[in-house]
Amino acid sequence: MSMNRRSVLGSIAALGAAAALPSAARAQEATSIWEELTRNRVMRSVDRGQNTATALTAIETIEPILSFDTAYNIQLAVRQYEAIVAGGGWGGPSRETFGLILGNRKRAVGPLKQQLVAMGDMPPARRVNDTFDEETDVGLRRFQARHGLTVTGQVDEPTLYALNVPADMRLSQLRLNAMRVETLASSLSERYALVNIPAATIEAVEGGQVAQRHTAVVGRIDRQTPILNSRIHQINFNPYWHVPKSIIQKDLIKYMNEDPLYLTKFRIRIYDGKGNELQPTDIDWSTNEAVNYMFRQEPGAENSMGHVKINFHNPHAVYLHDTPTKSLFGENARFHSSGCVRVDDVAKFVAWILRENGGWDQEVVDAMFATNERLDVNVGKPVPIHTTYITAWANRQGTVSFRDDVYQFDAAGKITFET
Repeated sequence: MSMNRRSVLGSIAALGAAAALPSAARAQEATSIWEELTRNRVMRSVDRGQNTATALTAIETIEPILSFDTAYNIQLAVRQYEAIVAGGGWGGPSRETFGLILGNRKRAVGPLKQQLVAMGDMPPARRVNDTFDEETDVGLRRFQARHGLTVTGQVDEPTLYALNVPADMRLSQLRLNAMRVETLASSLSERYALVNIPAATIEAVEGGQVAQRHTAVVGRIDRQTPILNSRIHQINFNPYWHVPKSIIQKDLIKYMNEDPLYLTKFRIRIYDGKGNELQPTDIDWSTNEAVNYMFRQEPGAENSMGHVKINFHNPHAVYLHDTPTKSLFGENARFHSSGCVRVDDVAKFVAWILRENGGWDQEVVDAMFATNERLDVNVGKPVPIHTTYITAWANRQGTVSFRDDVYQFDAAGKITFET
């Protein structure tokens, strides 16, 4: 059984259109002045920032996504979800669930509470009313955190999609990922970096515990980040970026026709096959002539690789790197790259990689970024790196996390991957 996000969201859109039709039922739910005053009072009395912190505490534990402990925790989660499925699962959201937020008093709130209780995000209650209270706010934020969503406390589109996934699908997801984790855990060393593609996150692990977590941007569906095992062996500070021919042809020529100063603004220089520098005016931008030359972006904050490139041997020519486009780290679905992986708070990660070299704490790394000077540093003790694909896992607190099957590896039943 599989679920397609597009089909789910399409049905949601249809329901939304139906909900827009005038009806007596919707008229009865019109918010009165008194209800609005009540909502405002609730909003003022609840510390939503603290509720977010409480929700994040459930997932930000020291357990790695990939470890033998995680394999055991997933097996416990499988038993938990088997019981949920045997009990009938949980009901899905209705069309009125979309947009619910703290302070609402609507009929759809009661079923939402019941679903959050069934999922373990809210404690059981003898009676369930129709008020979106603080306890519901905490429960929804916890649900969003477990599913890797931006913690808003509102039933937005990504949250509604995740609420629509039935319990039996989640159980199948857990069983498949349990086998994946058990298979991969045996290859782990004392110290390693883990890129989990569906979660678009990076963990720096040592001694069986997470030392650092980083938000990442990984390969889009048509240019996937490959699954591999390697070792981080070199750090390139303030690297040049050599523009691939595909980007020259598809993007750069178009940008130059739109803005003749584009190359100058982004400090991109042009060289012929003999290493001689050319000026933008030397090229006929109305043709594909530009693909015959090399385009190199100078080091600096606007460089497409940012201030650092993190190298590990692999046949796919991919690497980890910084980025000037920091806003992407705040998105729910961070699948934008051409296969390489962008790292948030990358200076901290680089300092962790270079720790065994000595003399490379974060302050030194930050200072190196600020110089914009080129420097290559070999990693004294190369750090193992694993890029992998885990869409469901659990920690020792019993918190179960899920992610979308972005590359459709779950749908294909893949347990092992070629490296």
